[in-house]
Amino acid sequence: MESGHNNPAPPLFGRLLLAIDTCGPTGSVALGRLAGRDLEVLGQVELEGRSYSTSLITAVDGLLTEAQIALKDVGGIVVVNGPGSFTGVRLGLAAVKGFAEAGAAGEEIPVVAVSRLDVLSRKAAVPTAVLDAHRNEVYLRVERIGAAPRELLAGARELAVIDPAPLRVAVCDDAAAAVLSAAWPTAQLVRVVAPLAKDALRMGEARLIAGAYADLALLDGHYLRRSDAEIFGDTLAAGSKRA
Repeated sequence: MESGHNNPAPPLFGRLLLAIDTCGPTGSVALGRLAGRDLEVLGQVELEGRSYSTSLITAVDGLLTEAQIALKDVGGIVVVNGPGSFTGVRLGLAAVKGFAEAGAAGEEIPVVAVSRLDVLSRKAAVPTAVLDAHRNEVYLRVERIGAAPRELLAGARELAVIDPAPLRVAVCDDAAAAVLSAAWPTAQLVRVVAPLAKDALRMGEARLIAGAYADLALLDGHYLRRSDAEIFGDTLAAGSKRA
């Protein structure tokens, strides 16, 4: 979660920014440079799913080496903190917290966290967005005029009570599209390529410039659902009580 207040913004213009997304079936890291108010994406590396623990550090090191800089020279980090794979989210956050400690002169590198649903929504330029959550459920972001955006885990029951249903929905995977087509048959599904780290970088740069940094001590995953261990642990506990 973010600290909820703005800090004095460092001189980020001309500095390099790093973005990390390990929430989905595949992941990515990207490096960009702020030039005035424009962001230049210098490079991006896509990561295979289930290999983040071995590939993430190597990918970041490769991007930094190609740019001929050290981690301490990075001016800010954007991390996608969910929703998505518990393991992927946790690995990404752990890596980012470690990277942030490598700032110059003993100072932490500023970090901002962004929602993968928010990144998808902005990429598609559609206020409502969904991602596959498995088990015939979706991670859903709904944004309406005059109301704060909502993000939730939704199955057929939750989708049925959202009235009126959104006219257009951003989607990037077939499983989520199938759930939406069944629940909201009249909604137009706006298909886009799954968001990558460079998309998160473009979204997070404004928060970095504004100084809206995350408190690393409080930064956690944006899960929207409990882990399998918690769910099945509750089920087993309930069974033991009945026995």
